[in-house]
Amino acid sequence: MNSLERVSMVINHQEPDRVPVYPMVNSISMKYTGIDYREWTQDPVKCAEAILKATDELDLDVICTLTDLSVEAADWGLKIKYPTNQAAGPDNERLIKEKEDYKKIAVLDPCKTPRMSKHIELAKLLCAAKGEEKPVVGFVFGPLGILSMLRSLDYLMKDMIKDPKIVYAALENITETIIKFSLDLIDAGCHAIMFDTLYASKTIMRPSMWDEFEGVYIERAAKAVHDAGAMVMIHNCGGGIYYDIQIERMHPEAISFLYLPPDCKTMEELKEKYGNQTTLIGHIDPGFLMVCSEEELREQCREQIDTYKKDGGFILATGCEYPAPLDDHFAKVMVEEAKTYGVYEK
Repeated sequence: MNSLERVSMVINHQEPDRVPVYPMVNSISMKYTGIDYREWTQDPVKCAEAILKATDELDLDVICTLTDLSVEAADWGLKIKYPTNQAAGPDNERLIKEKEDYKKIAVLDPCKTPRMSKHIELAKLLCAAKGEEKPVVGFVFGPLGILSMLRSLDYLMKDMIKDPKIVYAALENITETIIKFSLDLIDAGCHAIMFDTLYASKTIMRPSMWDEFEGVYIERAAKAVHDAGAMVMIHNCGGGIYYDIQIERMHPEAISFLYLPPDCKTMEELKEKYGNQTTLIGHIDPGFLMVCSEEELREQCREQIDTYKKDGGFILATGCEYPAPLDDHFAKVMVEEAKTYGVYEK
């Protein structure tokens, strides 16, 4: 059974040969080919080579196109820093400095922009190499996350309260753009689009605010992905992720998460309440990997496998990106646990 078959079964809540596994090792993949962050971020050929080598050597079950969260925002003109030793991100200067600057947010053609076009190229390379044996997931930041990078979250939230109409207009154009971007990634061969909906979490904003300023928009993006015949996935590593309202809006095949939702006190409750509605991807804490022993990690992997694996619907993974400062040892441990302890009895 290959990875695509294995993941397809758990997505359909069936039990394959074993639990699929995907520690999110995107950025540490550069270590496999000896390149730095700047090369990995800006050169899709080198990025693809690194991700593919890490995928092969670790025998991962999923490939994701995640590089950093500024891919989309950069194409509206946000100044980005590309250091050699850490992920690309916004420079100190924001694009939207005054309310009048919201007019800069037009609908873009991702195939003709600097960064999204390279991301599409990356997806093509990954899909051509592995798309017939492993699911390739295109990573797309949600519209509210993109706008927060362009404006900054504190100013954006003030605008959301005081002048929501200008925010709506920008979100509309961003949504149209990420729909195009998602469809381009699907045309490149991606089996799924994973939307990062960070702000749909209790630690950032209440459910009704998220629904008003992202839920109604991301629903359309999710529908476009489903209409194109691809899967919808969610990544949200925020504290107290809103499973209920996101499932209602997006009908995701899978949710990648770090923390339990506010309506579930235990992992067992999460499995019982949502395990038949979506596939759970997670949720080893990357911070835990920075301090734990190998045995402690094995114990946590086994606890999650025991809790979530019944009837499929579970992929063992980190709840957010694998820590860049670490080597791949703990990633190998997670893969080993999935291959041994995560075996389904027939």
